[in-house]
Amino acid sequence: MNATPEKPAAAKKAVTKKAAAKKAVTEKAVAKKTTTAEQATATKATAKKAATKKAAKTAPAKAPAKKAAARKPESRVAMVRRARRINRELAELYPYAHPELDFTNPFELLVATVLSAQTTDLRVNQTTPHLFAVCPTPEDMAAMPPEKLEELIRPTGFFRAKTRSLLGLSAALRDRFGGEVPGRLEDLVTLPGVGRKTANVVLGNAFGVPGITVDTHFGRLARRFGWTTAEDAEKVEADVAEIFPKSEWTMLSHRVVFHGRRVCHSRKPACGACAIAPLCPSYGEGETDPEKARKLLKYELGGQPGQRLKPPADYPGQPAPPMAPPVAAS
Repeated sequence: MNATPEKPAAAKKAVTKKAAAKKAVTEKAVAKKTTTAEQATATKATAKKAATKKAAKTAPAKAPAKKAAARKPESRVAMVRRARRINRELAELYPYAHPELDFTNPFELLVATVLSAQTTDLRVNQTTPHLFAVCPTPEDMAAMPPEKLEELIRPTGFFRAKTRSLLGLSAALRDRFGGEVPGRLEDLVTLPGVGRKTANVVLGNAFGVPGITVDTHFGRLARRFGWTTAEDAEKVEADVAEIFPKSEWTMLSHRVVFHGRRVCHSRKPACGACAIAPLCPSYGEGETDPEKARKLLKYELGGQPGQRLKPPADYPGQPAPPMAPPVAAS
């Protein structure tokens, strides 16, 4: 039997070397392929990151996140309950709330309220003592020369238009109402320069007839409190009248106006010093830091004089200072 001859050692070694070389080529190809794939992935990620960064630069800025979660819709019943609680809280905060115009009779209150348009009650209170000393009755005022009346009320601003209103309403009181201020809204609003706001001030504070006085402060707070969304004064009055009993209307007006002048200011409310902040859906519109907010308080809450020269006996603040008499035209 013939045996198969063994391969020479040199041939065997050559075969092994060839196999190793083939294996090395394969591994190198795999490594190259892997590296290429990784590079492609990295390049793609870099491109995506650059695109995102570019988009962020060109995209409009996002709105800042809200500080608190959106409030749930409030039912009508819940709003009314909250509104009446606000009124009770304000009654405790301002037990001395009152009309901030000095007057001793309905005619003086009517004139002072007409003069208060586009100025402060303080400026009116500093002006009316000299005015009422010269013309204490409608008859006296109706007979006043326009130029002299203009000089007497000049400090209140818009004195020419106000002079026309005062002369007109004084003559109407003299000729149509026997020199007396009428106690009905329907009659008051027929007088020159007298609208619903002025009529409600006079009725509520001189005649004891309930009325809601919607001035700039009342309207602002009624909207902030969520009692109304209306801007028109008569609509605000109607909306608020549906929330509160009629017996509360006059004092509610005083309390809300007091709060608007002292705490809930137009430009920067003192939210951090507000006693009714937990009940207010607009909390946060103003300064919330307690120390900074306290510095925003005005009148008696801020340790300053009030607006009346002759405030009620229970007023806890200081009376306002008088003003030097104006020089009347000769």
